[in-house]
Formats: sequence, structure tokens, C-alpha cells
Amino acid sequence: MRFALDLAENARATATTQTAERAYASSGGNAQLNVDLTVGAGAHLDWLPQETILFEDSALTRRTTIALTGDAHLLMVEMVVLGRIAMGEELRRIRFNDLRHVTRDGRPELIEPLQITDDNLLKSASAAGLSHARAFATLALIAPGAEDALETLRSVLPETGAAASGWNGKCVARFMGTDAMPVRKALAKAITTLRGGPLPRVWQL
Repeated sequence: MRFALDLAENARATATTQTAERAYASSGGNAQLNVDLTVGAGAHLDWLPQETILFEDSALTRRTTIALTGDAHLLMVEMVVLGRIAMGEELRRIRFNDLRHVTRDGRPELIEPLQITDDNLLKSASAAGLSHARAFATLALIAPGAEDALETLRSVLPETGAAASGWNGKCVARFMGTDAMPVRKALAKAITTLRGGPLPRVWQL
């Protein structure tokens, strides 16, 4: 599956998904999802997909490539949930390879590879790993002067389970939790703070 969006110079758009993305059990091989976004000079894109829920025996390879031009602005989010927590699901067998690759005029801005396998899940209690987290998310503002939003962003983050940093035209927040809903609510508050407006209407809290 491939999703693509090409935003012209000085245009503004918000792109999201109708509901949570679900990776169900694989009958063999890996599902492949490619997201290709290009943002012209002076354009503003809010890429705000809802969370990805991984099911037992799922196998998903996803690559998100975002090409910014000139002074383009990008607000992007990615949230992953390990199983349906309300149903008491405990994942033991999954293959998830995820890569976010953001460039500006061909130069790297943010490159984030993520791999979760059976071995990772066995070590999920480790402080260097998931530390029992069942849901985690990244929110990134990539734009000229984005680091100036850091203190405002930090002021709305919960006391635990979230942290943010800002540098060189980037402001990035990370979220983790043992339950998806608190992570989603904290993420929603951070998104509305950075974009200065409400969430897309299809988001449900």
C-alpha cells in the first residue's frame, strides 16, 4: 500500500487517517506500507495519522519519507500501540520495521528507524527498552525556529511519561505509557498546542 501527498508552495493542509491503523496477524510475509510526502517552500503540512495497533503475529514494514523544500513547515506524529490493551492482549510474536526519514532540500533533518521483534518483546521490562510501555509516540515540529516552541510544549506535557527537546529547527516530544488512552490524551494536548488549533475531526478521545 502507498499513500502520497504533494503540497504546493505556500499551501496549507492537514492530513490524517480515518481511524487507527491495524496490523493484523500475517498469513505469510510482511505487509509493506510506504508514505511519501513532499512539502513545497512556504507550505505548512500537519501529518497527523491516528495510532497504529499491532496484533499478535503481525508483520509490517513501513517507511515514511517526507521531503521539505526551503522554509516548509512540518508537524508530524506517529503513535504505536502493542495490542488492544482493553482486551488484555499480550504480544509475544511480531515483526515491525518502521522508518521515518525527513529531509530539507535533500539534507537529513530527522531519521528515525524502529524495529520491534520477538526478542524486543522478551526484553520489554528493560529500562533501555520499552520499560513495560504498551503505547509510545513521537511528535515533531520541523520548521525554521521550531526550537523556540520547546518551553510552550513542555508546559503542557504530563509530569511522567513524556519529554521534549528542541534544537536546530526541530522540537521533538516523546511519549510512553502502559495504557494507550493516557498517551493519546497527552499527545492530543501537545498537538493542539503546537498547531494552535483543534485536532482533525476524525480523532476520537
